Amino acid sequence: MPLTFTPLMKKRLTSRAAEMIQRSLRYFPELHGKTITVGLTRKHLGSASISYRAGAISRLIIRLRVRKVSYQTIGHELTHLVQGLAYGDSAISGSLMRSTIPSGEKQCDIWTLARHSLFCDDPPTYLRLPPIVRNQWPHYAEPVRTLCVAAIEKRQSHRLYIRWLESQIRQLPRNLPGKEPGEQMELPFDSSSPI
Repeated sequence: MPLTFTPLMKKRLTSRAAEMIQRSLRYFPELHGKTITVGLTRKHLGSASISYRAGAISRLIIRLRVRKVSYQTIGHELTHLVQGLAYGDSAISGSLMRSTIPSGEKQCDIWTLARHSLFCDDPPTYLRLPPIVRNQWPHYAEPVRTLCVAAIEKRQSHRLYIRWLESQIRQLPRNLPGKEPGEQMELPFDSSSPI
C-alpha cells in the first residue's frame, strides 16, 4: 500500500512509528491500493481527513503525534478513512459501503477495537469507560474488545447498541473473574530485606 509522508513527518518519523503504521494497514483491506498521506500533529493524538476533487476522493490523509503513538490511535484514524470512503465518494455504490461502519467517534472506537486485538494496546478515547477500566486497561482490553464485537452484531437488531455496549462495559469490574472491584494488589514480602 503506497504511503507518502509530509516533509515535517519525514523529519520526525521514527522507525518504530513507521513499522506500526505498516503493520496496522494490514488489517484494513478497504484501504489496499489507495495512497495514504501521513502527516504530523502536535495538538491531538491523531486526525484523519479526506480531500475531494470533482466529487471524487483525491487524497486520504492521517496525522499522528509520533511521540508515544499507539496502535489504537493509528487504527482509529484508519477507521475514520474507511468511514469516509463509505460516506464521501459519490462514485462508490453507497448502500453496500454504508452498511459497514457508521460515522461517529464512538462508532470509530467500537469498529477499531473489534477489528483486531492489535488495536487494544491503549484504551479508546470516546467510549465511556469506568475509571478502573481505563486505568487498568491491559486487564480489561480483551473483554471490552469482545463486547465491541457483540455490539456490532447487536446493531443489526438494536438501535441503541452503543448504550448497551457502555452499560456492559460498566458491569465489567463486577463481572470479571478473579478481580473484585476495589481489591488491592498484594505484593510479595521478602522478610530478609531490610525495611
